[in-house]
Amino acid sequence: MIDIDIPGYRHLSLSHLVVDFNGTLAYDGTLCEGVKPQLTELATLLTVHVVTGNTYGTADDELRGSPCQIVLLPPEGQAQAKRDIVQRLGADVTVAIGNGRNDTQMMQLAMVAIAVIGAEGAAFQTLAAADVVTNNIHAALGMLQHHQRLIATLRS
Repeated sequence: MIDIDIPGYRHLSLSHLVVDFNGTLAYDGTLCEGVKPQLTELATLLTVHVVTGNTYGTADDELRGSPCQIVLLPPEGQAQAKRDIVQRLGADVTVAIGNGRNDTQMMQLAMVAIAVIGAEGAAFQTLAAADVVTNNIHAALGMLQHHQRLIATLRS
């Protein structure tokens, strides 16, 4: 669990990370270099759920050996499916990370939402739904590994 007080914002008691695969953790179906160790470290604090439409069919191979729960989504209704996962886990104990338009609903619902603008870009709606916007997945995961970064960004 990640338990932090953010002055002027709120107290966070996070148990779950729901993170999009392609465009967020991966580019063109290949996991971004250095992401697997970060996910492994975070899995000691949070249950990590990787949600994906598996566009390239590579999610299982790319995440093999990592302590992540992979959730394969149907081609249609992915935005609602991602939202439903956050709701089922408990929005008040979940942090969501994504970049695509189909991530917007889960970002709106999650206690903390981090948008990633990587090589694939990011949907405007997702950026608007985010509490924090980062320029790469390493920075997004780093906010959860090093809580002071999250505090510095969200305090008021």
